[in-house]
Amino acid sequence: MILKTISLFALLTTMISQSLTGQSNESLQVKRTADFSIDGRGGASQWSAAQWIAIPRRNTKTDNTPLKTRMKILYSDTGLYFLFESEDQQLSATMDADFMKLWKEDVVEVFLWPDTNNPVYFEYEISPLNYELPLLISNEEGDLARWRPYMYEEDRKTRHKTTVKGGPKQSNATITQWTAEFFIPYKLLRPLHNISPSPGTEWRANFYRVDYDGEQSTTFSWQPVEKTFHDYENFGTLLFE
Repeated sequence: MILKTISLFALLTTMISQSLTGQSNESLQVKRTADFSIDGRGGASQWSAAQWIAIPRRNTKTDNTPLKTRMKILYSDTGLYFLFESEDQQLSATMDADFMKLWKEDVVEVFLWPDTNNPVYFEYEISPLNYELPLLISNEEGDLARWRPYMYEEDRKTRHKTTVKGGPKQSNATITQWTAEFFIPYKLLRPLHNISPSPGTEWRANFYRVDYDGEQSTTFSWQPVEKTFHDYENFGTLLFE
């Protein structure tokens, strides 16, 4: 009885602590799929096997307008598939090339940390206009070093498409939603370790969105972070089925 009381107290203490800090380090089951083509809409039948995951808003816009964000993930023998749906009012994106500072405008982002023995992870950003920024990040106690891929072609290159609802896919257009669908091959993640997952493999990860409607940006994240998106200690866990 005493042991049960202690265990219950420990559980309640953990739950209260997580509630106060907003940190729960959730786990997400990732289902396997055969490789498929993407269309920027999530039209492939394979997506029916994946569950929608909410990406909650973590700060409040000046007008407090609710905007929902959700995503799906699948993995195959060759890489990872992602599908983001982001409700929006204005397409706040003007950058017209890959490898630009996309995080300064509307964007969704994926952070993948396959080998937790080293503070090195992969960051991927994509804008509503279908421009991308893939980066390898070394994070030594907040000292960030960023590397862009070289010889970025053939089986190392991502596949990505975006679509827009409620308006045209052009800068500053009034819209209702934008969707990003993309594929990240494992070969792009080299020289990270543990990059070819099999059933039972675990990675750490986080998923983000930044929306720039109005004067104040709004941030969304799957797992809450304390200061920046690079707070990898608070990433969630991907469990590959």
